[in-house]
Amino acid sequence: METLILFSPLVGSLICGFGWKFIGETAAMWVSTGLLFFACLLSWIVFLTHDGVTETIDILRWIESGTLSTEWAIRLDRLTATMLIVVTTVSALVHLYSFGYMDHDPQWKEGEVYKPRFFAYLSFFTFAMLMLVTSDNLVQMFFGWEGVGVASYLLIGFYYRKPSANAAAIKAFVVNRVGDFGFALGIFALFFLVDSIRFDDIFAAAPTLAETQLTFLWTEWNAANLIAFLLFVGAMGKSAQLFLHTWLPDAMEGPTPVSALIHAATMVTAGVFLICRMSPLMEFAPEAMTFVTFIGASTAFVAATIGLVQNDIKRVIAYSTMSQLGYMFVAAGVGVYSVAMFHLFTHAFFKAMLFLGAGSVIHAMHHEQDMRNFGGLRKKIPYTF
Repeated sequence: METLILFSPLVGSLICGFGWKFIGETAAMWVSTGLLFFACLLSWIVFLTHDGVTETIDILRWIESGTLSTEWAIRLDRLTATMLIVVTTVSALVHLYSFGYMDHDPQWKEGEVYKPRFFAYLSFFTFAMLMLVTSDNLVQMFFGWEGVGVASYLLIGFYYRKPSANAAAIKAFVVNRVGDFGFALGIFALFFLVDSIRFDDIFAAAPTLAETQLTFLWTEWNAANLIAFLLFVGAMGKSAQLFLHTWLPDAMEGPTPVSALIHAATMVTAGVFLICRMSPLMEFAPEAMTFVTFIGASTAFVAATIGLVQNDIKRVIAYSTMSQLGYMFVAAGVGVYSVAMFHLFTHAFFKAMLFLGAGSVIHAMHHEQDMRNFGGLRKKIPYTF
């Protein structure tokens, strides 16, 4: 069942991307959407029937090099089960919403095939995100991490005729590479010290890491604190925390369903998921966790303050997302990971709902996004209200 959840979006993406010529545009879109609703249903079954025991489901042997032995495996526990329903449910609903949203899209000339491409990107993004949350080791997680980066680049720059969309896509990609460099350094350091990248081995070695000193940049560092800090730099990039946050408001150049999927429910929460997943290691890194709390609190305050003075309806919600992510990092930083995950879970749904509502308003206003020009919409669009 878990493998079906993981690979359904990939199959949908391939059928939509390459098979639409044979089965037609509309059929391809329905196939990818149907497969996601199927994955969503299975995810809820897994979530409701899972007993909380950690299971590992091997898929295939992946990398064998020296002492590095990497399986491609699904790690199923409470954390994974929670993330599965967040990713698949929001993604399935966004797929469904995109039918109506992309139908009357004024950005495209007649005769261009763009709808199957859009659905293929959405499904590919979902697959990469599922790869990230089901990962059993850090290399597999990094693969999913970079996969969502590539998919977000394609989706943000979807209107490639607009220079602003291309610039936003490149900015998102480059800023995320800065964070990913920190994440990669953290993985290297863990492999160097633990000689394994599997989560179970790393968690078992956490007490030893807390007592190990590491020489880096001409000085001695506590290994656990340094690694936790480097992993958090990766999370900062993906979750748009202060200093690496500039890409998120610009990413609103993509179509609204993309904003709902990436910038509300899934990709931006990957950083919070990483901190919660690595919590057995983070517990041995008090200085790094203080830094996490400080950055989270600063982001929550600064982003909300910026959001107060924005006029673009989608930018307001983007800064709100950034602020909420700050709250999640504060919760994780002080050690209550369950609260961070609870907020992640609820935020995914209400923020996706907000974005989709904003998309409905933008549609009703003929693609006007400046809120100063809105007013009296309650009578005009009662369902959205």
